[in-house]
Amino acid sequence: MTSAIRSTSIRYRTLDLVTIAMLGVAFGVVFWGWGKFYDVIDLGAAVGFKPAAGLLAGMWLIAGVVGGLVVRRPGAAFATEMVAAMVSMFVLGGTAWGGTVLLSGIVQGLGAELIFALFLYRRFDVVAAMLAGALAAVFACFYEWYYYWPDWDLQWRLAYLGFFTVSGIVIAGLGGWLLVRRLAQAGALDSFPAGRP
Repeated sequence: MTSAIRSTSIRYRTLDLVTIAMLGVAFGVVFWGWGKFYDVIDLGAAVGFKPAAGLLAGMWLIAGVVGGLVVRRPGAAFATEMVAAMVSMFVLGGTAWGGTVLLSGIVQGLGAELIFALFLYRRFDVVAAMLAGALAAVFACFYEWYYYWPDWDLQWRLAYLGFFTVSGIVIAGLGGWLLVRRLAQAGALDSFPAGRP
């Protein structure tokens, strides 16, 4: 049996809870920085097609994917994404998006969490990671259509869904899985199944 497919305990260790908190804080700082970068670059405006901004949006989905891959307990993906959203909103002076950041954290965390639940918290390979990133993007996209882009027509909404989903697969899914692998190789995850061969 590989480390990517294992049975997972439902009981949380103190280390699991601390790790969720630490990952959430670290990704909250990343989210805050990414938001500043996003404001400056705004890919959609740069290419003249606003839905293309979805290509950069996958970074905001990575916390849930990484939390799920590392901790491997029910609720870990959701909790990590929520902590990251709260940190980016409250601790670091807020974001341009205000309280909607928490709603984003909820829908993004739920998307990632549902994939790990679908696999009964037994599959943590690159496929599960990419699916978690994809579903987090789909959930986030539907939410954003309502809160941020209510005036877009169907073509723009579908284009945004496609761009955001690709970004979720590549940045959050594949990128998150690669990050966890590198952390495991460095020995940072030796206390977790993700750090064991």
